[in-house]
Amino acid sequence: MLKNDVRKLLFEGTVIPAHPLALTAERKLDEKRQRALSRYYMDAGAGGIAVGVHTTQFEIRDPKFGLYEKVLALAAEEVNGASLNRPFIKVAGIAGSTAQAEKEAQVAKELGYDLGLLSMGGLDGYTEVEILTRAERVADIMPVFGFYLQPSVGGRVFSYDFWRKFADIENVVAIKMAPFNRYQTLDVVRAVCHSERRDSIALYTGNDDNIVNDLLTVYRINVNGTLIEKGIVGGLLGHWAVWTNKAVELFNKIKEAREKGEIPFELLTLAQEVTDSNAAFFDSANRFKGCIAGINEVLARQGLLQGRWCLLENEDLSEGQRDEITRVHTEYPHLNDDDFVRKNLNRWIDIKEAKL
Repeated sequence: MLKNDVRKLLFEGTVIPAHPLALTAERKLDEKRQRALSRYYMDAGAGGIAVGVHTTQFEIRDPKFGLYEKVLALAAEEVNGASLNRPFIKVAGIAGSTAQAEKEAQVAKELGYDLGLLSMGGLDGYTEVEILTRAERVADIMPVFGFYLQPSVGGRVFSYDFWRKFADIENVVAIKMAPFNRYQTLDVVRAVCHSERRDSIALYTGNDDNIVNDLLTVYRINVNGTLIEKGIVGGLLGHWAVWTNKAVELFNKIKEAREKGEIPFELLTLAQEVTDSNAAFFDSANRFKGCIAGINEVLARQGLLQGRWCLLENEDLSEGQRDEITRVHTEYPHLNDDDFVRKNLNRWIDIKEAKL
């Protein structure tokens, strides 16, 4: 069961960055900067963090590295030690076979995580029925945050019927829609609206190519002659792993616009600037090949990471991606939080215990 304050924040909507992995030049865990990232997100005003997800690098589960439980524990320790006077949602990435997913859910639960973001990637041998059974078994352990992952980075396309049945699973409390596809996003919204559990599921965008528009849209779905309204209340995003303080400011503007029922033209312009920035960070020109290295590059330029290294040596920026990151940093100075990071970086890296 979710704690009441966590559930309230989840359904109101908030900013949840996907937590990167800090490495040394030897591609070993940089614990000091891994902790600093968690402190950064809390100070930046995020409402939670997602750890052990795609941005954290799925390879942390490989026995060669054995970092899954370690990185989850570090983040939980920082959040728990911060003595925040507000709710903060801890989301653990869960992946792999049914047995592995159950094991990871148990680890996350024992570490005090609130929800498990259940990836459906890498399960090409599973039928939709088998994936639903897997979700039910994880939901028996902890609250589930569903995850529609785009095929370009290991996901697959699911039917409307799959999502309709998924929404009916008890203890599914949220769904992150990240197919980077408007049609497939709409499938999930329609499926949830047609479920009797529609009010028990919060919708979050993971569509880093359409962040602002997703958050501004209210869907009206005809369910047996009754119009059901459902909005995408927040975001769990790799894009929000960088320039997070400004992302929080933007999210607050979006919430204000939603409450007033008026969308300023400024937000529509910002929407395209955010998408352009994401194209550089996520390397859309090369089918997202450099997406993790791109996020790490931005954080390294700010000093939050020592470098953009990934666990796999062949995972790096694509040709021209570095220049694209420089371009969007120059063209959209109002989107970066360099000043905020500069003022706080030494404190995040040097303090022994988080007292935020």
